[in-house]
Amino acid sequence: MVMALQGSIYDTDIDTEKLWPIVNHFKDVRRQIASEFNLTLPSQINPAVRKYQIPGGMLTNLYNQLKSQGAEDRFDEVLAEMPNVRRDLGYPPLVTPTSQITGSAAALNVLFGRYKMITNEVRDIVRGKYGRVPGEITDDFRKLCIGDEPVIDHRPADDLEPEVEKAKAELAAAGYPDAPMEDVLSYALFPEVALPFFAKRNERRKQEVTA
Repeated sequence: MVMALQGSIYDTDIDTEKLWPIVNHFKDVRRQIASEFNLTLPSQINPAVRKYQIPGGMLTNLYNQLKSQGAEDRFDEVLAEMPNVRRDLGYPPLVTPTSQITGSAAALNVLFGRYKMITNEVRDIVRGKYGRVPGEITDDFRKLCIGDEPVIDHRPADDLEPEVEKAKAELAAAGYPDAPMEDVLSYALFPEVALPFFAKRNERRKQEVTA
């Protein structure tokens, strides 16, 4: 609640850094109660996600990775390692797929030592294959990951063939020469589904007009 109200007219001015010891205390209390009364409680509940700004979808994935290694008790360590990995990788956005790559790297760092195991996906972020990151990747970290390999200095999307004009031409050939951009994008994404949908939609519109 303190974090939710920060920056609003109801800001409590409570120093959240002083709350984490309390959080840790009651997490231990929670574990003791669960053990004493033989309770099964959700293990992923952790207020620290607000501190580390980790999307909710990542929590289950991280926890399951650790559980498969028999190391679910190190979940908090992985959360604490996430900001460090993000900094090393130049602060990639925590959305798929870079969120999962960052989370996996943090888990490996906790389980095996910092960057004792480096995945190909982490190397590809450093190479620039996932695009330009908003932050800086240090020369030392880059050399650790990819040695003296060159870094991609252009957008990977520039290597793709233009698709919009091609989609417009194919739609025109299929009988939709003046398709709006929404239909063009629908066709580009789902060509096998879009054409039958357009046909049914046109038929329905004709029936509405004649009715």
